[in-house]
Amino acid sequence: MSSLSRELVFLILQFLEEEKFKESVHRLEQESGFFFNMKYFEEKVHAGDWEEVEKYLSGFTKVDDNRYSMKIFFEIRKQKYLEALDRQDKAKAVEILVNDLKVFSTFNEDLYKEITQLLTLGNFRENEQLSKYGDTKTARSIMLIELKKLIEANPLFREKLVFPSLKSSRLRTLINQSLNWQHQLCKNPRSNPDIKTLFTDHTCNPPNGALAPTPVNLPNAAVAKPVAYTSLGAHGPFPPAAAAANANALAGWMANAAATSSVQAAVVTASSLPVQPNQVSILKRPLTPPATLGMVEYQNADHEQLMKRLRPAQSVEEVTYPTVRQPVSWSLDDLPRTVAFTVNQGSPVTSLEFHPSHHMLLLVGCNNGEITLWGAGIREKLGSKPFKIWDILACTSTFQTSAAKDAPFAVTRVTWSPDGTFCGAAFSKHLIHLYAFAGPNDLRHHLEIDAHIGSVNDIAFAHPNKQLCVVTCGEDKLIKVWDVTGRKLFNFEGHEAPVYSICPHQKENIQFIFSTAIDGKIKAWLYDNMGSRVDYDAPGHWCTTMLYSADGSRLFSCGTGKDGDSFLVEWNESEGAIKRTYTGFRKKSTGVVQFDTTQNHFLAVGEENQIKFWDMDNINILTSTDAEGGLPSLPRLRFNKEGNLLAVTTADNGIKILANATGMRSLRAVEASPFEALRSPMEAGIKVSGSSVANVSPVNCKVERSSPVRPSPILNGVDSMARSMEKPRTLDEVNDKIKPWQLTEILDPAQCRMVTMPDSTDTTNKVARLIYTNSGVGILALGSNGIQKLWKWVRNEQNPIGKATANVVPQQWQPNSGLVMTNDLTGVNLEEAVPCIALSKNDSYVMSAAGGKVSLFNMMTFKVMTTFMPPPPASTFLAFHPQDNNIIAIGMEDSSIHIYNVRVDEVKSKLKGHQKRITGLAFSTNLSILVSSGADAQLGIWSIDTWEKRKAVPLQLPAGKAPSGDTRVQFHLDQVRLLVSHETQLAIYDASKMERIRQWVPQGALSAPISCAVYSCNSQLVFASFCDGNIGIFDADTLRLRCRIAPSAYMSQTAFNGNQSAYPVAIAAYPQEPNQFAVGLTDGSVKVIEPSESEGTWGLSPPAENAMLNGRPGSSSITASGHAPDQVQR
Repeated sequence: MSSLSRELVFLILQFLEEEKFKESVHRLEQESGFFFNMKYFEEKVHAGDWEEVEKYLSGFTKVDDNRYSMKIFFEIRKQKYLEALDRQDKAKAVEILVNDLKVFSTFNEDLYKEITQLLTLGNFRENEQLSKYGDTKTARSIMLIELKKLIEANPLFREKLVFPSLKSSRLRTLINQSLNWQHQLCKNPRSNPDIKTLFTDHTCNPPNGALAPTPVNLPNAAVAKPVAYTSLGAHGPFPPAAAAANANALAGWMANAAATSSVQAAVVTASSLPVQPNQVSILKRPLTPPATLGMVEYQNADHEQLMKRLRPAQSVEEVTYPTVRQPVSWSLDDLPRTVAFTVNQGSPVTSLEFHPSHHMLLLVGCNNGEITLWGAGIREKLGSKPFKIWDILACTSTFQTSAAKDAPFAVTRVTWSPDGTFCGAAFSKHLIHLYAFAGPNDLRHHLEIDAHIGSVNDIAFAHPNKQLCVVTCGEDKLIKVWDVTGRKLFNFEGHEAPVYSICPHQKENIQFIFSTAIDGKIKAWLYDNMGSRVDYDAPGHWCTTMLYSADGSRLFSCGTGKDGDSFLVEWNESEGAIKRTYTGFRKKSTGVVQFDTTQNHFLAVGEENQIKFWDMDNINILTSTDAEGGLPSLPRLRFNKEGNLLAVTTADNGIKILANATGMRSLRAVEASPFEALRSPMEAGIKVSGSSVANVSPVNCKVERSSPVRPSPILNGVDSMARSMEKPRTLDEVNDKIKPWQLTEILDPAQCRMVTMPDSTDTTNKVARLIYTNSGVGILALGSNGIQKLWKWVRNEQNPIGKATANVVPQQWQPNSGLVMTNDLTGVNLEEAVPCIALSKNDSYVMSAAGGKVSLFNMMTFKVMTTFMPPPPASTFLAFHPQDNNIIAIGMEDSSIHIYNVRVDEVKSKLKGHQKRITGLAFSTNLSILVSSGADAQLGIWSIDTWEKRKAVPLQLPAGKAPSGDTRVQFHLDQVRLLVSHETQLAIYDASKMERIRQWVPQGALSAPISCAVYSCNSQLVFASFCDGNIGIFDADTLRLRCRIAPSAYMSQTAFNGNQSAYPVAIAAYPQEPNQFAVGLTDGSVKVIEPSESEGTWGLSPPAENAMLNGRPGSSSITASGHAPDQVQR
C-alpha cells in the first residue's frame, strides 16, 4: 500500500473516532495493521476479553512471527488458563491447555508439563512459584506491564504505536478544500451553492450569469467534535527521556518497581522460552555539562563502589593529582615502527586482533565477511572461514527474508576471549559467530546468534560472576549479554541512537560495561536490570571507542566528530571528567579514527595515511610513521599483547606487520622453527603425530589471490625469507618439515564414527538421491522406487543441540496422518527412470520426480501441494533459483532445460544445447550463470539474465572413452570454482572462463569408477564415492587425496562381500560441519559418517614436496595444462 493510501487510513480512523463509530475504529485498526491502539488493548486485557484481545493482536502479529510475539501470546493464554483454574473450571482449563497452550510445548516441553500438573492441584497457589498469585485484577495488571514491554520491543510493532499528529476533522477539511476547488472551476458559480452529494463532482449552472465563487463548507454533523487520540509516545519501542525527577519521585519509582518485580517473579513465566523479557525501563537525568557524569542513585554495593570511581565533576583540561608510579625507562626504539613484511588479505580489512597468548597469531575480519587466521611468524594464512549463515531457520523471520539478498555481510569486529579459547565476529547484519579455538590449526564453529536488528557494531568478551559471556551492541540501540551457549542474560536499553562500541571492564571486583552511541553519549552499566548508571558526553558528540591501558588503571577514548575533528583523551575516572586531551590531529577526517594502547605507556592512532604515537603522560605527539607508504587515510591498527608487533591495514587490502627489535628477533625465531612456535599450550611438551593435527580451512597454495582459481607456476614453495603471502601454506604443510606425510586410511569401524538410518536397507530400492535439510536436523533420501524418506535427530541429553550426528541414531519422521512422500509413477518404468530432488532454502518444501510428474511436497505434512511438468519428456534434474524459490531449472530427458515459474505455472524459457539427458545443474549468482551438465559429457553455460547460451565445454575423457555417464556440477562457496565429477574424473574449473585448473583420475587403491562427489560445506574438502565401495576425501584446492575410507569401515561383511556388493551411489555433505557427510547405497541404506572424536578431521593436507611416500607413490593430480607435474602429487 502506498504512503498516501496509508495516510488515508489514518484519516478514516480519525473520522470514525470523531463520529463515535467505536467498533469500526478498532476493526479498521486491526484489519489495516497500521496503528496498534494500546489504550483499547489495555481495556480488553483488564476486562478479560481474551477472544477480542487475541483477535485484535492477530491484525499485527501471529504466534510464530518471532520470539516476542510468541511470548506475548504465551502470557495471555497462561493468564486465561490460570483464571479458569481459579474459577475451578477444570473443563475450560483443559480446553485452553490443549487448544491454546499446546503450541508452546514444542519450544519448552518441561514448562508445558509443569503447567499441565497444575490441573492436579486443588488450588494452583500450592505451586511454590504461584504461591503469591493474588486476585485476578492484580494478576492482569502485572501481566499487562509485561505485555506492553514485549509489544514495545517487538519489531513488528515499530512505528505502529503512535498515532500521527493531526488537526481535528482533517478528512472533513480536505473534502471542503476539494469542494471549494471544484466550485471555483464552475463556469457559472453560484453565491450559495447547494452541495447535496460527494459521489459526483460539484457543478452549478445559474440562469443569470456567473457569480463570484464563495467558500463551500459541509454542514456540520450534530455530533460531538473529535476527541484527539491519546498520545502513545510513552509506549514507543524506545521511550523518551523522562523529565528531571527529584529524589523522592525516584525513590517512589524504585519502590513501585521493586513491588512489581516481586509479584511478577511469583508467577509462572516463560523465561525459558527463546526470548528474554525487556528489562526495567530506564529513567535518565537531564543533560549534564560536557564531560561530566549524570547518574541515578541506585542502592547496591557495586553501585556505591562504582559511584566512588565515577563521581560527577566539571570538565578539566589538565588535572594533576598525586599518583604513585614506578618510573619506567623507555625509548622510541620500544615502538614497533619497522616494517617486517606485508601480506595481502584480498578484501578490505575491517577489524584485526592478536591472540592474547599466541602473540603472533592475528585474527582478521574482512568486508566480504571472511574470517582469517594469520601466522605472523611464518607469514602465512593458517585458515579462513568464508561468510556463511550456519542455521538460517534459527534466525528471526525478518532476517530470513533479507538474508539472501544482502549476504555476504561485512565483518564489523573480531575479538578474542581473555584466555584465547574463543574468538568472535560481529557482522553488518544481525549475526555474531563464535568459534572455539584449540590451537592455530583448530578453529571450530561454536555458536551463531541472531543478536541485533540491523548491524552488530561491536562484540567483546567479559566475565561477570566468573562466567564467560559475550557482550554485543547494535544498530537497534541495545546492548546485550549472552552466555556461550547462546542464552541471553541481559538486555540493556537506554541509548537513543545506535550503539557504536562497548568496553567491558572490572575494577576492585566491580564488573561493568561502558557503551558509546553515535550521538556521542557514553553510558555505564552494571550486570543487573537497573539501567544506565552514568551519562558522559564524548568529545565530538559522534563515534567514540573506549579502551583501558593493559594494566586496567587508565581509561582512554578516541573518536571523530561529525565535523571531522578527531579527539584522543584520557578520562579521570575518580572525577568523571576529561583528564587530558592529546594534540596532533591536523586534518578533518571523513571517517572515524581508530586507536590502541600498549605497554601501559603508548597510544597509537591511524590518521593522515600514517600511524601517530603518543606517550600517555604527554599531550604532544611523540612520533609518527607512514610504514613505508601505502596506508589508507584512516588505517586500522592493533598491537599484540607484548607490544612488540603492530598490525596495520593497507590501502590495497593488505596488512603490514611492524615490529621493534624484540619483535624482529621473535619473528626470525619462529621462521627458523615455525611448527614449534605455533603449538598451542595444550600441545606443549607433547609429541604430536602427523595424524593428530587438525586442518582448518586449508588455502590453495597454487592459486594466486588476484584470480582465486588460476594455478600458480610455483609448485614447490619458495625459500622462507622470500616467501610471499600470495602463496599461503596451511599449518599441515609446515608440519611436513617435521614428519613425513602419510595417507590416512580408514579400514576398520573403530577408526571412524558411523550411524545407519533405521529402516533404510532395502536391496530392491537403491538410494537415488540424498540431501541434508538446510537446518542440519535431518536427512532426506529419494529411492529408485520414487518414495522419499526423512530422518530427524531429536534434541535430548545425548544430542543437546538436536543436529545431525553419527553419535546418535535418528528417527524416521512421518506426520501423524501417516502420509508417505510418494512421487507420481503413472506409466513409469522404474528401471529407466532418473529420480531427482531439490529442497527449498527454508526446508518448507521438497520438489522431486521419478520419471513422472514433478511433485511439490510440504515437508511438515508430506502433502502434495501441486504437480507439474508431466512427461514426456521426463524430468531428470531439479534446481531452485538461488534468488527466487518460485523459479526452478528443470533438466529434461530430451536434453533440454526448462526454466519454470511455479507461481504462474508457466515455462519461461527452454534451453537447448545438450545431446543427451541433463544430469546436473548449478547456479552462480556471482557470475550470473547457470552451468548444466549432461550424459553427453558436455558442460553448458547459460546467462541467468537472458537465458542465452554463453559457452559449451566438452569434458576431457580418457582415450577411447565414449561420452556417456552422469556428469555432476557444484559450485565452490566463492561461486567461481566449479567441481565437476564424472565416472572417469574429478575436475575443478574456473567458471569465469570455463578453464579446467585441476583434474584427478581414478588410480591405485581408488581405481574404480566414481559414483558421486560433492564439496564439504566449507568447500575445503571433496567427498567422492566409488563403485567398489571406497570413499575418497580430497583437498578441494589441489585434488590431492588426504584420506581413504575402505568399505570394511562402514559396511557389513555381507554387504561388500556378497554376490552383488553394495556401494555408495549418492553422497551429501552436512551443511554445518565440514567433516560430516552421508552416503546412500545401492542396498537402500543411508549412513552418516564422521571422523573419530580423537582425530576430528579426515587426515592431513598432503604436502607439495616428496615424490615418494615411505616408498609408495601418492595419487596424482593433473594441472590445467593436462600433464602431470614434475613430482608425483598426493
